[in-house]
Amino acid sequence: MSVLRATARRSKRTLIAAALAVAIAAGTGGWAAGSAQTAITGPPPGAAAWRADHSLGTRLPDPATAAPADVARFFASLTEAQRHTLAARHPLTVGNLDGAPVTLRYEANSLALKAERDRQLARAAEQGGSLQDQREARKAAARCADLLEPGRHILAFDPRGRGQVAEAHGDLTTAERTAVIVPGSDIDLATFDRAKDPYGTPTGMATSLRARMAADAPGTRTAVIAWAGYTTPVGIGVDAATGRLAEAGAPRLARLLTGLAATGAPAPTVLCHSYGSVVCGLAAPRAGRGAIADLIVFGSPGMRRADVAELHTSARVWAARDASDWIGDIPNVELLGLGHGADPTDPDFGARRVSAERAEGHTGYLAPGTDSLRSFAAIALGRYGEVR
Repeated sequence: MSVLRATARRSKRTLIAAALAVAIAAGTGGWAAGSAQTAITGPPPGAAAWRADHSLGTRLPDPATAAPADVARFFASLTEAQRHTLAARHPLTVGNLDGAPVTLRYEANSLALKAERDRQLARAAEQGGSLQDQREARKAAARCADLLEPGRHILAFDPRGRGQVAEAHGDLTTAERTAVIVPGSDIDLATFDRAKDPYGTPTGMATSLRARMAADAPGTRTAVIAWAGYTTPVGIGVDAATGRLAEAGAPRLARLLTGLAATGAPAPTVLCHSYGSVVCGLAAPRAGRGAIADLIVFGSPGMRRADVAELHTSARVWAARDASDWIGDIPNVELLGLGHGADPTDPDFGARRVSAERAEGHTGYLAPGTDSLRSFAAIALGRYGEVR
């Protein structure tokens, strides 16, 4: 009899999981050709050569294990010449090393981007390569060239997989108010900025937010980081409905935040869009109290947390969703790994609700002229009385 009861329980769980999968698929128009992604984790390529470098007569901080505060102390102990030498010798490592001086990271990432551009151009010119491979190589080289344009400050660059990148808008070394944009699905090196649907990209969101902050507080020094530093889901498939990629990305976001603190930057407002809010929900406890000033989630399918208390953060938590956003059709449940749990805009979740009446669709929250953009800028500036 106990075997029959156990079998019945397993069958019930299977039916519930299947019903949930159908509900999620129905709410999003089907699995939309989503494809499973391999998460890029761990230190950047070149870490082994970095660890083996004893040219300074001391052990270099391990990119995989060293805390950003320890990295910051290490670089502070070096001369300017030694720092530049390490950046030139190990650009991919220094460029992605949280806790390293931000201007040194810009320098290192410029070198890494030039090397990757040249590598892709050589690949495009290879005899015997397929036309598709050559075309993809030319596109990748063009993307690197775009990021090398004068005036761009690339805080992180990793060419592995679909490519990861972070860019600082404004001067992080002098900023009084900072923010970090964490995007959702379909964002990578190729889609980091684009003309189509610009406010659904990290660059478009960051540019719009900083412009609004400058308009509202022209005397305040600001910086906004557009961060695409994790492997995002592609399409609305199983990856988008589970936390696997968010679990891989959360330590990377937490490390970015603790790295900013280690370099003296003020605690940022972190704005988390769509699946990015799942990453933020898992990263907030890892970052620790004080690492985030304010946490804003918008167009969120859930944060894999039952309420604000489970975020274990000292940050004020805000949530927004406009009525036309299809994400509202997603069932706010989490069962057997499917779904992301409670709706952050639900009063029971405990977040402060932000109006998004003028936003349109899933990617319109930071479009100029929206009430959500105005409120997000007010939050980032610490002007809470202006939040609608």
